[in-house]
Amino acid sequence: MAQTISGPLSAYDPDGFFCEMLGGNGDAADHTRAIRERLNRLDLEDLRGRARDAELELYSFGITFTVYTQKDVIDRILPFDVIPRVISKDAWSTIERGVTQRVTALNLFLWDIYHDQKVLKDGIIPRDLVVGNKNYCPQMEGVDVPFGTYVHINGTDLVRGDDGQFVVLEDNARCPSGVSYVVENRHLMQRSFPDLMSNIGIRPVSNYGQRLHEALCDTAPAGVMDPQVVLLSPGTYNSAYFEHIFLAREMGVPLVEGSDLAVENDKVYMKTINGLDPVHVIYRRVGDDFLDPEAFNPQSVLGAAGLMRAYAKGNVSLANAVGTGVADDKAVYAYMPRIIKYYLDEETILPNVDTHICREKEGLAFTLDNLDKLVVKPVGEAGGYGITIGPRASARELEKCRADLLADPANYIAQPMVNLSVCPTLTDDGIKARHVDLRPFAVTGKSTWVLPGGLSRVALTKGSIIVNSSQGGGSKDTWVLA
Repeated sequence: MAQTISGPLSAYDPDGFFCEMLGGNGDAADHTRAIRERLNRLDLEDLRGRARDAELELYSFGITFTVYTQKDVIDRILPFDVIPRVISKDAWSTIERGVTQRVTALNLFLWDIYHDQKVLKDGIIPRDLVVGNKNYCPQMEGVDVPFGTYVHINGTDLVRGDDGQFVVLEDNARCPSGVSYVVENRHLMQRSFPDLMSNIGIRPVSNYGQRLHEALCDTAPAGVMDPQVVLLSPGTYNSAYFEHIFLAREMGVPLVEGSDLAVENDKVYMKTINGLDPVHVIYRRVGDDFLDPEAFNPQSVLGAAGLMRAYAKGNVSLANAVGTGVADDKAVYAYMPRIIKYYLDEETILPNVDTHICREKEGLAFTLDNLDKLVVKPVGEAGGYGITIGPRASARELEKCRADLLADPANYIAQPMVNLSVCPTLTDDGIKARHVDLRPFAVTGKSTWVLPGGLSRVALTKGSIIVNSSQGGGSKDTWVLA
């Protein structure tokens, strides 16, 4: 239902979807009133001019990512939309509690599966789904980590459906990316729209680097009073290299590659012009398989030989811990409500999207019978690749999906298509409704802190629900009201 509003938003229509700016019942959301009034005092061409200036800033500051499927394009900016996504204080409180609950349960789950495996013995989750998972790491069995924190940095992907309630789409417990855009988007808005932001009461996000550094120092080896933290990057050709530079700068720590590290007597050192300096905590943006050629892929040049020996002896901390990928597997995700209940004896604050596990007979049968109504996802893919959106798929695409399911059912889950909420977005045709999701970032050392904002990704193509940057999505600044 279109709203009766004067100004740039006057022609905006959420197309029947729940709207982050207007709400879902035809009555404009109260918490966005001041922001809407200020937006409506702006001229549409003024909005476009400021948007162009913001895009130029992205280029000049080198805020980029890499799309590996487009080898001729090394660096691309993440498209930025200047109309913010606004979250009320009460809605954020639910998100904050729900994300903290989820991270707590993930850490308890990871400690258990690498130690006593009670969750497997009690039949809460199938044993082969865990120990047979490609991300399960036998080298982590019996390894103790400080405070039982395996997931130091977590990104929980949330969506809102027609009822306006947030639900969890997936967990990202390995090396979640995107937080640099959260902070840089805020900086862009502060420079481009100070008139829109003043005295609104928006919670800050610029202290993320400080909070991350504090949490990583928390988990340093016992007895280390002034830990040296480094950020380990695969190098310049990694899709998130800008973020690696950004986070190292924000934390005030060295950015290193594998060749900059050395392991001697089961301790890790950084090579400097003055010799070897001890390293106590590594925030690694290198996958498990490439972290240590001695323990994993012998061909890897991205990590450092002996790193796992130093780690197992407690001489260095790794964030995130090795082997966390089993916890953000899309099939394991389906069991998260049971996992939360098992470890915390609590009901899930942020529910899952209803999920059918195709490795199970009933889940596969239901998926095959309702293929045209479901979204089918490969459990090991990220970035929006390999997804079949049943209601929008062609007959040929559905038949290919059916064949893939029958050939390897364990590789897939299926979910009902959620009508993702929309947000007003500046397009060539004016301000239009575009679908959004949200990735809040949680940082855990001794305790968990959730950055009050998160990455709001927006599907810039009309009608699309694929928000991933690798699939043409953009981002918005996320305002959590205080």
